[in-house]
Amino acid sequence: MKAVIIGAGEVGYHIAKALSPKNDVVIIEKDEDAIRRVDELDVLVIEGNGANADILSKVLQNADLLVAVTGVDEVNIVACMTTKLITKGKPGWKDTKTIARVSNPDYIDSPVTSRSQVGVDLMICPELSLASEIADVLSSPSAIDAEMFAEGKVKMTEFAISSESRLVGKKIQDLQLADCCIVSAVFRNKEIIIPHGDDLIKANDHMVVVGKPESMEHLEAIFGSQMPHRTRILLIGCGIVGIYLAKLIDKEENVDLRIIEHRKSRCIEVAEMLENALVLNGDGTDVSLLREENIEDMDVVIAVTDSDEKNLLCALLAKQLGAKKVIARADRSDYLPLFEMVGIDIAVSPREATVNEVLKLTMGKGIQTLTTIEGETAEIIEYTASERCRIVGKPLNKVKFPKGALINMVVRGKDTIIPRGDFVINNGDRVVIFAMASAVSEVEKIFR
Repeated sequence: MKAVIIGAGEVGYHIAKALSPKNDVVIIEKDEDAIRRVDELDVLVIEGNGANADILSKVLQNADLLVAVTGVDEVNIVACMTTKLITKGKPGWKDTKTIARVSNPDYIDSPVTSRSQVGVDLMICPELSLASEIADVLSSPSAIDAEMFAEGKVKMTEFAISSESRLVGKKIQDLQLADCCIVSAVFRNKEIIIPHGDDLIKANDHMVVVGKPESMEHLEAIFGSQMPHRTRILLIGCGIVGIYLAKLIDKEENVDLRIIEHRKSRCIEVAEMLENALVLNGDGTDVSLLREENIEDMDVVIAVTDSDEKNLLCALLAKQLGAKKVIARADRSDYLPLFEMVGIDIAVSPREATVNEVLKLTMGKGIQTLTTIEGETAEIIEYTASERCRIVGKPLNKVKFPKGALINMVVRGKDTIIPRGDFVINNGDRVVIFAMASAVSEVEKIFR
């Protein structure tokens, strides 16, 4: 396929990196530093304004996809509208799919939505996606990642095993998970393990558990401590991500939410938006302020300012002063492993939501949900099986499934099933698969 990407910042670069090995990619960017960075990829780079109709007219012929991911919402929306005007009904030209990255809550109120009436097939808000991801993780105190599949019928949760955990040295079969839960994968150092029941659990393992949401409620008792009766949360930074997240947390019962924001005018705005939160005007790196707010009693501290470096410093201070769990936002993806290396419990990036949605469109029909885990070393993909898929109508033990991939769950109507070797997938089943990055292309072939 041919894809046109407008904007070569953090998000645009990673989309281009993911697409360029198998597709024709054109990038439109006006910043010289960003252009130098993408020069290392096998892509065509055009210097200029991505919303310029003359530039777009030269590159859109035969384009399957246009992705506008600059830092300016209006540029992204105009680029998509212009693309539709240029390509629609033009003889011999494809009807190019358009995706726009949008942050302003005036334009979008959900992580992913469609605005086809204004020429945007898919509108993605990375900040709202990030806030939703953090809110999902907060529901499980010991979790470091969480994702829902099959319209909420399947949940994926990733747990980190500390050196003090009582699970260290036990076998996976000793976990005594509910019938509708399985350990899908274990990440150990840089190794990915598809586990067996007699595999031992080691300190610093990251374990991915997939199952029915109601069957996973007991996991806290297995992987960590139960959530206290009232959860104390300190949120540092109330920009776009911060206010999205604050609104999600503020709806929850039994939560004591405090917010530190350095801009006084923003504090007033936020205080008027939220009913239950306490908003403090101050600096999240002010040790005396953190101590005044009893940082050592906080169950979770979340740093989501617009500065990666400040988020790191705030989270490290909170951890040093006794906070139980710290979460930090890192816009630069190469910071994520660094953050976790120095002691941040969870480092999250807003770019992954946009990259995942683009990959869904490029990987073919049938994909409903896709999420990357552990720095894109693996993916969990939800397919809807169709009659033409090679996997339909055969027992699974008769299907040559690629090494490094595993079918976790199958949703058939209202039933959620862990499939065994003699299970037969039917047309219309929703199939949730764990796959190492090396196995993804082979899994795609099976479901084509």
